[in-house]
Amino acid sequence: MTASENPAAGSWRELFGPRYGRAVAVLAGGVALYATNEFLVVSLLPSTVADIGGARLYAWVTSVYLVASVAAATTVGGLLRRFGPRNAYLGALTVFAAGSAACALAPTMELLLAGRAVQGVGGGVLAGLGYAVINAALPPHLWTRASALVSTMWGVGSLTGPATGGLFAQLELWRWAFWTLVAFTAVMAVSVPLALPVRTADPEDSEPMRVPVWSLLLLGVAALVVSTAGLPRQWWGTAALLAAGVGLLAVFVVVDRRATVAVLPPTAYRPGPLKWMYATLGLLMAVTMVDMYVPLFGQRLAGLAPLAAGFLAITLSAGWTGGELVSASAGRPALVRRIVATAPAVMAVGLGLAALTQRADAGLGLVVVWAVAFTVTGVGIGIAWPHLSAWVMGGVDDPEEGGTAAAAINTVQLICGAFGAGLAGVVVNLTDDGGAAPARAMFGVFAVLALAGLFASVRSVARR
Repeated sequence: MTASENPAAGSWRELFGPRYGRAVAVLAGGVALYATNEFLVVSLLPSTVADIGGARLYAWVTSVYLVASVAAATTVGGLLRRFGPRNAYLGALTVFAAGSAACALAPTMELLLAGRAVQGVGGGVLAGLGYAVINAALPPHLWTRASALVSTMWGVGSLTGPATGGLFAQLELWRWAFWTLVAFTAVMAVSVPLALPVRTADPEDSEPMRVPVWSLLLLGVAALVVSTAGLPRQWWGTAALLAAGVGLLAVFVVVDRRATVAVLPPTAYRPGPLKWMYATLGLLMAVTMVDMYVPLFGQRLAGLAPLAAGFLAITLSAGWTGGELVSASAGRPALVRRIVATAPAVMAVGLGLAALTQRADAGLGLVVVWAVAFTVTGVGIGIAWPHLSAWVMGGVDDPEEGGTAAAAINTVQLICGAFGAGLAGVVVNLTDDGGAAPARAMFGVFAVLALAGLFASVRSVARR
């Protein structure tokens, strides 16, 4: 069904038209910059570790960035209200550029992690502003298209990021990849005043910025505890840290449910499908974190050059982007429900194929099979994401919860990405023998995790 045949779903022409085009341009640019940075580092890490060390902190480079992003993203509403969209974007871009410069200058992995945390603060606001623009500036009938656009920007970033990072790694200039981010940030900062109105804060608005501090603290600590679980060399240490991470998540649910200012809207804790929609979004995002190790295994097992390994990582992103662009045009409710319900199974098929075909000294034929497997994995998240995002924003009992529901999409996305990165690091560190064992173990574990997501995806569509 095309957009013209389904006017209730809006159209791409309307989304990019003169009425909403300015907001859409800012939305797309901020999310694309954030996503490019996240995935660019994926291709750089093997070369970075070879230069400054810190192999056991490999997964932390992603986890620290995402946890900082979560904390920063929750301030988006207050920043918009107090400083206006132009100043909010310019402030976020300034912090992001400072973090990128710190990463470029870092002599050790520990200082690189500090720079990534600063990057995460600026990037989290940029990513959060994207969903805030959708909910506040666009009508509900364009939410599905706009959510698909946001996801597409993640796809664009995950396409250009690994390729760009692989190119700089190939040239043994990994630090210049971060300087390039500084330059792109400056270009975007120049364009923001041309795209956004001044719209400064209302001087009579004295409402304080409300941030769910305790809920965010519990989420952030839980994600970092899971990431830390990959560091002990004894199995019991890893098991204890994983159990602590799960326990902190349980405490988060109790605290957030009772909090006056919460991460999730109150509707998510009542009977209904909203909580399962968030759970499905989170599990799908966590599973995609396998992509951070694809360049490493491509170089190790198939002898790929850094640039070629970066292109191998792109295949998951290509599947993600293609899947969401096709799925966003689906109009029949029954078809959409089937798409969302089966999405985790599609991801499990792709990851299962990847796990079964990991071999040392792999030839071109196996590399092609891996590319197909990662593409299928990306299709799984792409076909479900735009529909789940739109459902979440329209699935609250009280319309006033809409802003919280929209902001929570980004929070769930980032924090579950941090959990996924941490879990991937745990599996790799526990099984690393210098060969194919960690690759088989990681893809296999995440295939099972994707299958577990079927329970949440089926429940999320059961009452629609």
